[in-house]
Amino acid sequence: MVMRRPTIGPLIFVTVAVVLGAYFAFAAVQGRYGILSRVQIEAEIDAKRAERDALRAKVDRMANLTHRLSDDYLDLDLLDSRAREVLGAMRSDEIVIR
Repeated sequence: MVMRRPTIGPLIFVTVAVVLGAYFAFAAVQGRYGILSRVQIEAEIDAKRAERDALRAKVDRMANLTHRLSDDYLDLDLLDSRAREVLGAMRSDEIVIR
């Protein structure tokens, strides 16, 4: 009866394969370009898009008010309300409630 020593080659191969598989799985989930990073980046993109849309709405509103106060198109009601707001003026027939 001849006793054979078990070969260690297949054991090393399987161990290396399992370690590499675990490393790549970890990198795919939590690495720099992993799934969790992608979710975080997409959330930041959504937040920045919402901020951009709010700023665009504000710019559009300001452009509208500027146009309404321009020399080409003068909105007298807007001019009157802005003058009252800035100067604190009022007409004699108005009642101020604070």
